[in-house]
Amino acid sequence: MAVIRWKPGFFGWHRDPFAEMHRLRREMDRIWDTSTRGIVSTVGVFPALNVSEDEDNLYVRAELPGVVPEEIEITTKENNLIIKGERKIATEGERVSYHRREREAGSFRRIISLPTRVDTEGVTAACKNGVLTVTLPRAAELKPRKIEVGST
Repeated sequence: MAVIRWKPGFFGWHRDPFAEMHRLRREMDRIWDTSTRGIVSTVGVFPALNVSEDEDNLYVRAELPGVVPEEIEITTKENNLIIKGERKIATEGERVSYHRREREAGSFRRIISLPTRVDTEGVTAACKNGVLTVTLPRAAELKPRKIEVGST
């Protein structure tokens, strides 16, 4: 427990009425960080992915090693892309002990909020070398259109 020095100010209050709340928040963050150290892990079954774009399409590339492409479910809903599947890892046997285990198995579901509207009828997907590439064409009304100027 920390001892906090009292600093009299205007009417006995600190000059900044929110200083104590800021101090309390910093202390709570410090307690949380020290108590969860070693517990929180970045390893999981969620695929890492990148979202990029060019003038015609959005591209979502997800790392899915060991996932059978036919078992990946891709849907679009409103302004979201949803990728669902399951990573299965063969069992090693009953009497096997691990020295390190970082590969996880299980179901995953990623919902990616798209930065712009897309033409859902033209969405394509391909999986090569464990990388899923989803190509989402921009909606026609969002693509730039060149307008010819005529003389009258």
